[in-house]
Amino acid sequence: MTILTTKRLRLEPFADHHLDGLYALNSDPEVMRYITGKPQALEETKAGIAMIKERWLNTGFSWWSFIELATGEIIGAGCIQYLARDPANPHEIGWRLRQNKWGQGFASEAAQCMAAFAFDTLDVELLCAICDPENTKSTRVMRGLGMQYRGIEHWNDEDVAAYYLSRAEYELKKTVIPPIS
Repeated sequence: MTILTTKRLRLEPFADHHLDGLYALNSDPEVMRYITGKPQALEETKAGIAMIKERWLNTGFSWWSFIELATGEIIGAGCIQYLARDPANPHEIGWRLRQNKWGQGFASEAAQCMAAFAFDTLDVELLCAICDPENTKSTRVMRGLGMQYRGIEHWNDEDVAAYYLSRAEYELKKTVIPPIS
């Protein structure tokens, strides 16, 4: 299982010892507002960790806990997974953060790292992100990654805003074009 690091974060695959931090995140109604619309119960978080651990073993990717290096605390979670959990669909990137960490660039930092993992390690051709159309914080992160809005699509029994980033677009964004002298 892959651990990723950024300037301020360590992304660790979900593990049993993450339960308290993930439950604190997932039980917050505001964090879950645009995800499921309701806070998660402790047993749901436990079951989610067990399911994610199995996915890591079967696919080599899934959900990470975002651990802030400065504090050692879980401040969020994010994923690379198949959209709607179906390998026939594109890979999906997603994230969530504790409220007190919103607006500080942590989601963008983690998303850039996860996108690099998807394209450079997993060799995906297309990455998708979906969210409630009213979730402007997530759409800003998607646009910052270079993702393009494709419209409202129906996924997971909901109409969601869908953003996509192709390998070619990702590679172009990575390329630094020198200024004309």
